[in-house]
Amino acid sequence: MLIEQLINGLTLGSIYAIVALGFTLVFGVLGIINMAHGEIFMFGAFIGVIVTTTLQGPLWLAFLAAVLVTAIMGYMLERFALRPLRNKQGVSHLAPLISTIGVSILLENLSHHLFGAGNHPFRTSFAEISFQVGSITVYLVQIVIFVISVLLMYALSFWLGKTKAGKALRATAENLETASILGVDVKRTITMTVIIASAMGGIAGILVGMAFNSVTPQMGLSIGLKGLAIIILGGMGNVKGAMAGGLILGLAETFIVVYGDSGYRDAIAFAAIIVILLIRPQGLFGKKISA
Repeated sequence: MLIEQLINGLTLGSIYAIVALGFTLVFGVLGIINMAHGEIFMFGAFIGVIVTTTLQGPLWLAFLAAVLVTAIMGYMLERFALRPLRNKQGVSHLAPLISTIGVSILLENLSHHLFGAGNHPFRTSFAEISFQVGSITVYLVQIVIFVISVLLMYALSFWLGKTKAGKALRATAENLETASILGVDVKRTITMTVIIASAMGGIAGILVGMAFNSVTPQMGLSIGLKGLAIIILGGMGNVKGAMAGGLILGLAETFIVVYGDSGYRDAIAFAAIIVILLIRPQGLFGKKISA
């Protein structure tokens, strides 16, 4: 029983970590919280529903379609909601945040009109496939979710640390003006960052549909708030912190449901985050800011 719940927690935490990575990338480069990320994630999940359930298409096509659609949404977000506000004289530093909140509300209302309210089934051919390891039941979908999540995390870490584009992104995150002077195409790097973060949200949306077999237009707000809490817990702008924070929150929620009161799952998990931040305000992997 304990091992099964550990597997469930790791599966949920892996999804949370991918969502948090999208928040982390945008915050690391632009220094803003992209409140529209949860709704872009939700659209990715609905693209999966359309491909797998409505059109009876294969799962790989759902992933491809979700990545494509959410990447385009990320480009539109950066081009029309963020870029016009960047470096504009007299614009409040809170303007980009407010702009993403507006996009978030727009996308949620749009989803109600396009997809309708309520739960929508997300059916995959191997959702019920499972096998026994001793007395433990392991579902194939759990393994697929965990493997995809780990591969995606390692690919992102490698890209940031070893590739020219990743180094350009890190340089931009350190200082926009300095990076520009050193020859980095800052505008292109920022656009690429938002697109990659949004595409990761689309992948996470498919994984959530696979994990819970249904999606809803309201899921974006919930997962968005949890992604925000995770990056605060792990350390703002820290990739390793986003990974660790997602796994911690997923495990905490799972064990609270099993051994506590499921009605307080979100409250207790967020209370634990508050306690950790009272002890370590910069987050688990964040660095202290010198006075």
